[in-house]
Amino acid sequence: MEPIALASTRCAICNAEGNAIEVYAARLVSDTFSPGKFSARRLPDRVHYRIVRCNTCGLVRSDPVADSAIMARLYSQSTFDYSDEAMNLRLTYGRYLAKLASYDVQKLALLEIGCGNGFFLEEAMGQGYAMVRGVEPSADAVARAQPNIRSLIVCDVMRPGLFQPEEFDVVCMFQVFDHIPDPSALLAECHRILQPGGLVLCINHNIEAMSARIFKQSSPIIDIEHTYLFSPRTMSQMFLTRGFRVMRVGSVYNMCTAYYLARLMPLPSLLKRAVMMALAKSYIGRISLCLPLGNLYLIAQKPHRGV
Repeated sequence: MEPIALASTRCAICNAEGNAIEVYAARLVSDTFSPGKFSARRLPDRVHYRIVRCNTCGLVRSDPVADSAIMARLYSQSTFDYSDEAMNLRLTYGRYLAKLASYDVQKLALLEIGCGNGFFLEEAMGQGYAMVRGVEPSADAVARAQPNIRSLIVCDVMRPGLFQPEEFDVVCMFQVFDHIPDPSALLAECHRILQPGGLVLCINHNIEAMSARIFKQSSPIIDIEHTYLFSPRTMSQMFLTRGFRVMRVGSVYNMCTAYYLARLMPLPSLLKRAVMMALAKSYIGRISLCLPLGNLYLIAQKPHRGV
């Protein structure tokens, strides 16, 4: 593969370039910049950029990284390989979507950014949302959507111009926000397309979760796809400084199978392969568990006019 030039990044909160301490040195391999490495929920392989923490605000980020156009191309060529876990993901995300009822959510229009094959859009429809739309860069994922859902998905990265101002009541992002090369620009676009009083629901990795603290560099969240890694505090800062009110931040309990949990564990490769093979053939591997896997959720609101 041709060498990929890497460019330095800025802190998404305080905009500082440099002014950061190295947390983990880079671990790049010959096929780092291939579609397989940028496919969602692939088997963790400990490939990642150099990871730093901002000295001013504490935000953790990758630095340096590949150009955003290169990453967009890789995501467009990535594959949808987690259909076996889609129902558990739907149950997990649906549980947190239901929390928006506490904030008098309007159920007229919902957008999911990074919607995969649209399994959550089906859940949102089931919860009474009148109109749902999705944005997903992976052509393979969109092709795997149900026919009634596929026409509702824009095969693209989220960018200005895809949707009209104040078009949506809710914007959802699940395990997406830490992949974004420019979180500030994305939040500005979310603010633009939301109705006053509209809500954002995010679920993503928590760099301060117990699992991340225990496994450190071996944690599956230390990954080439993650440009930024947030804590509850830095996630709240991101939204507050971009014009949102933060309504709630908390820990996520994920539904997942025992087999999928084994995929995440940083075990020696031979032991991991043996455990996964055994679970794949057994009833135990198909048992669904509800566990705190080191994710956080955030609910934020675009202020009403005059507030």
